[in-house]
Amino acid sequence: METKIKAIIVDDEPLARKGLAIRLAEFEQVDVVGECQNGIEAVALIPQVRPDLVFLDIQMPGLNGFQVINKLRELNQPIPLIIFVTAYDTYAIKAFDIHALDYVLKPIDDRRLKEALEKVEKVFELHQEGDHKHKLAKLVADFTGDDCEDILRRLASGEAIDTQKYPDILAIKDGSEVTRVQVDVIQWIDAAGDYMCVHANDGTHIMRRTMKELEEDLDPKKFVRVHRSAIVNISYVSKLVSHVSGEYHLVLENGSELKVSRSHRDRVKEMIHH
Repeated sequence: METKIKAIIVDDEPLARKGLAIRLAEFEQVDVVGECQNGIEAVALIPQVRPDLVFLDIQMPGLNGFQVINKLRELNQPIPLIIFVTAYDTYAIKAFDIHALDYVLKPIDDRRLKEALEKVEKVFELHQEGDHKHKLAKLVADFTGDDCEDILRRLASGEAIDTQKYPDILAIKDGSEVTRVQVDVIQWIDAAGDYMCVHANDGTHIMRRTMKELEEDLDPKKFVRVHRSAIVNISYVSKLVSHVSGEYHLVLENGSELKVSRSHRDRVKEMIHH
């Protein structure tokens, strides 16, 4: 290849970075242009140096490999080609094989590294980078969690992640704390200014998200919009009351009453009667 492949190495273990850099020095088509010792550095460096290829360790403290990709997407940064680097892990191998993602195992085997780089060269020669990046972006798009093992397990089980569109857990950020709330225990959510009040069995949580974003995260078979600023989990509704004035109210099992606006009335009735 006339043009070299610009690569960076992201790994929290200094020895692992050094070992990979030494091995890559033997491949004249590769030019290592940077090293990062964590995901945060990677997110800062990748947009700066625009590497063609990133050797990305998956299990890193702080931001893991999947979160690095997600972060780049959030920042609308181009995603380079990725070769995941992982300590031997049956889930990881199975996950990558199923989804045809490229990986090398630690300790890195020269033959495996050569194969991975040959694949990368082919991708560039055939100008197929777009396909790879698209596949990767699609794959990590639904991972909001930070548990690598769980992600790898789900990938390895062949679950189509995008059918798992509605998360079981809502991560609610409050300053530097993140509370994980089971979606099933959320009774209703209402908006108060810029905030959402998430009323769950264990109390009320405050989150900064829009109603629209939340609606996209909640399964419409379980959650229904009852008016402009409230969404209700249908499984906590005990009755729908119609008043003489023509107004409707939902009564929840805990006694809370919520007004149903005219524009959402039919949908609410349909879900209640199901």
